[in-house]
Amino acid sequence: MSETTVPETGTPPTMGELLGDDTPNNWGKWGPDDEVGALNYLDAAAALKGAAEIRSGETFTLQIQMGYPEAPGDPLWPGREAAKRHNVIDEGFWDRGEGKEFPGGLHYADDVATIYTQGSTQYDALGHVWYDGKIWNGYDAKETIGGMHKASVLPIAEKGIVGRGVLIDMARHRGKSHLDKAETFDHTDLEAAAAAQGVTIEPRDILLVRTGFIPYWYETTPEEFYEDFCEPGLTYSRELVEWFQRMEIPNLVTDTIANEVTFDPVSGCALPLHCSLMRNLGVTLTEIAWLDDLAEACAADGRWTFMYTAAPLKLVQGTGAPVNPVVIR
Repeated sequence: MSETTVPETGTPPTMGELLGDDTPNNWGKWGPDDEVGALNYLDAAAALKGAAEIRSGETFTLQIQMGYPEAPGDPLWPGREAAKRHNVIDEGFWDRGEGKEFPGGLHYADDVATIYTQGSTQYDALGHVWYDGKIWNGYDAKETIGGMHKASVLPIAEKGIVGRGVLIDMARHRGKSHLDKAETFDHTDLEAAAAAQGVTIEPRDILLVRTGFIPYWYETTPEEFYEDFCEPGLTYSRELVEWFQRMEIPNLVTDTIANEVTFDPVSGCALPLHCSLMRNLGVTLTEIAWLDDLAEACAADGRWTFMYTAAPLKLVQGTGAPVNPVVIR
């Protein structure tokens, strides 16, 4: 079966059937114990290359607000819940005579939050998604039981991500405020958009792709957003996966919840790039990024490259962790 053929029954192929036994693979490239995958490309030279892109010193933070207090709330993968935060002590405790008295008379506030670790702008652990019983680098999927004992988000957080970032504005390239549901593009579209922007995607670039879909969440209603839910994004092909491997892309950052078109329009499979890029190549995925302010600045002066830095929370055995990436132009 070819990787783009739906069986005559109309039933989607298994992920193994879709990708094939000879799918591009980086397992073992950085040794049998590796847990950060393509982030290994981001060495000291990559950090210096990123720093060389700084011109004006402008900074942009790419995290959305967590626990957004007004409608429509936080954009989430269906089934997840928004962050819930509440105070456990504040001035009201002293007003009621319940606050502890300290020498000098200080008062303070404390709070607790319950969050999905992937319920905001976040990094996926390389072991977050798998098929055929194996996660990144060939580790047994049983290593995920009770916690990510291998390929968790912790090694990514401890390494940190620093390099040259490039923003490809697909929404602007197609003359839209946001791409439509289920709208797709591939690596050739990325290169065409880059050429139109006057920039070149270079090997080992941290690739940021703007679709406008997260901003669309704040402009509509949850009912409309989730109706026939299928996000726009990159779509699977063997050629696209080979391009990511050849270009040694370490990190894909998008303003969508899941980095790719939700359901492959040809095979019908859900999220095949999570499997082919993250599980097989070790490409780190960053989701739900806020890219509009950065895109406006880039469009204004025609500079689409910058220093990208990020470090998700050091969550032991985590499947992912919140992050507030910082871009410096």
